[in-house]
Amino acid sequence: MNKKLKLPVVVSVLLLLIGIVILYSINKSWSGEEITVNNPGINKVESNPKSLDLKSIIHETEKSVVQIEGQSEDATITGSGFLYNNKGDIITNAHVVNDAEAIYVKTANAHTYPAAIIGVGKKLDVAVVRVPQLADQSPLDIAEDSQAEIGDEVIALGSPHGFQNTVTLGIISGMARNFSVDGFAYNNVYQISAQITHGNSGGPLINRETGKVIGINSVGTEDGTIGFSIPIEQVIDKVTKWSKEANSKKLDFANVDDIISNSDPDDLTKNAEYLADYFFESITIRDYVTAYSLLGSSMQTSTSYSDFRNGYIHIIDLDYASLSSNITDGNQVKISANITVETKSTGKNESKKHKQQYVLTIGSENNQLKIQNITRGKK
Repeated sequence: MNKKLKLPVVVSVLLLLIGIVILYSINKSWSGEEITVNNPGINKVESNPKSLDLKSIIHETEKSVVQIEGQSEDATITGSGFLYNNKGDIITNAHVVNDAEAIYVKTANAHTYPAAIIGVGKKLDVAVVRVPQLADQSPLDIAEDSQAEIGDEVIALGSPHGFQNTVTLGIISGMARNFSVDGFAYNNVYQISAQITHGNSGGPLINRETGKVIGINSVGTEDGTIGFSIPIEQVIDKVTKWSKEANSKKLDFANVDDIISNSDPDDLTKNAEYLADYFFESITIRDYVTAYSLLGSSMQTSTSYSDFRNGYIHIIDLDYASLSSNITDGNQVKISANITVETKSTGKNESKKHKQQYVLTIGSENNQLKIQNITRGKK
């Protein structure tokens, strides 16, 4: 080898070896030391599966829970139910609809539709009714293979004594309870501390942690202090079978014209107040899509969703004690509410409260109640 080339080659090799040794030493030093970040703007983020907001769970569940009325010549039975799939199929108890000659369901937005039975148990207290108008609506999430345990927190929704979408909280207080009522056998059902009374039958039992349906609220003690819920896993196969076999064209629906009308002043006022409550709840929970859907066509024509949302997005909370209602000559209901509104200050990380008077005009549109006008002013 040329002696002039030999020296540079040796130097290059030495430099390479020195570089490798230095890199190895740095890597060993870094791997053995804890790195401390002193930037107060960086925080550790932890995933907490139990952080589901209770109000959000309840509000989202309410959208898919209905009040059911089974009418016969002798009586009207009121119960509850919940959307199971995107066909408009609703799970409820058999004893709610078993002897009904006509069945109607009332949704969270105060709409009423006729329903037809697609399956009903003989010994098992479960039934499924179909409402085609509710097809493609979002059903509740079903925990098909989830086994509850004693102490699990639960939410029971239903319409006790006709008070639609009433919520009670409790825990699973007992397991594997067995008994029979009016010919129905209840085997291995959940005992719950959430109150169950007349009208709750058929409503969903929700797991507080997951927000999914784990049972069907079915019966309660006379004093309402103890309830029993059929585990959803006991009925899911039968319910799915009924749903697959049902043909809407062959079902017997009540005549739409026979639906309980809003001409009765008490019913009209009650339904209008419920709709107003649901509107304010949707604004509070920041569910502007649902709130906007409660508006009549004239309001939606004159106000885009974007403008509607911008008019309420600054509101953090709404609080009011009661609603004041009166029926107008045009068979509409004017509902007044003195509301304490908490709003976020523009450009500031603070809020302020002030009082406003809301007046909602609610009337019928295509046989369903809608908000026809909203006025807001300082109180």
